[in-house]
Amino acid sequence: MDKLDIRRVIVYLLIAFGFSWTIALIIYLNGGLANSRPIAPGSPITWAVPLLVLYMLGPTLGNVGARLVTGEGTHDLWLRPKLKQGWKYWLIVWLLTPLLVLAGGLLFFLLFPEYLDMSAATDGELPGVPAAGMPAWLMVLLLTAGAALTAPIINALPTLGEEFGWRAYLQPKLLPLGERKMYVLVGIIWGAWHWPVIWMGFNYPGYPILGSLAMLWFAFVIGTFFGWATLRSGSVWPAVIGHGSLNGLANIWLLFLAREANPLLGPAVVGVIGSLFFALTAVVIMWKVDD
Repeated sequence: MDKLDIRRVIVYLLIAFGFSWTIALIIYLNGGLANSRPIAPGSPITWAVPLLVLYMLGPTLGNVGARLVTGEGTHDLWLRPKLKQGWKYWLIVWLLTPLLVLAGGLLFFLLFPEYLDMSAATDGELPGVPAAGMPAWLMVLLLTAGAALTAPIINALPTLGEEFGWRAYLQPKLLPLGERKMYVLVGIIWGAWHWPVIWMGFNYPGYPILGSLAMLWFAFVIGTFFGWATLRSGSVWPAVIGHGSLNGLANIWLLFLAREANPLLGPAVVGVIGSLFFALTAVVIMWKVDD
């Protein structure tokens, strides 16, 4: 087994966190996420949006920077697709991610039916969605399928910005600790990396402290799934696909809320109930691991 390279891990984390948290500070000093200025007069897009994309590039800069600072070079980049070896893991992540998101939202509404309002879909009131007269279940399936097909492509660059750091660099570096411990540590670190935007109301508005803890859990269960696919396929691309799909689908169930729900629970996938099926997947992976 390879020896744990603490020096390179520390250099990586300093660069990844330093860059991203600096971007978060810039967002905070310019109105935060809620009061960021439009990039142009009358534009619905604020400066926070491109800054958040930059935020996501911190882990990639950590990978590149750590290699330069420590003289590691460009071996073991995990960028080769290796489709012959890992095509089934690409397929598993691509198909399973939207299904697990869908299942988590359905479970939330089964437990709390008073929060569900499908009339927006059947009445054609969703912005930009010509859904008049369409059955609600069909609308959910179409939105899920559309996002599953397009989101991995649309989100490929920013999600690669994260995954090239977490899955392609930090994960192999921590693997000498054992696969189970590695998944836990990467999840905690990845979750903590999100904290500045959580404190500004992202994902868990109104719950900066509990939201920070919930993000540790969410990053662990999601990261275990993506990390497993990366290890077994020998490539970072299944994680990029899964992460891109997840980002496109994360808030799909919010379109059907009758009233505001507790984001710590759901129906969005970052909630404990919304992510429950990813958690069950992580449990199975951890159980099957042979350390």
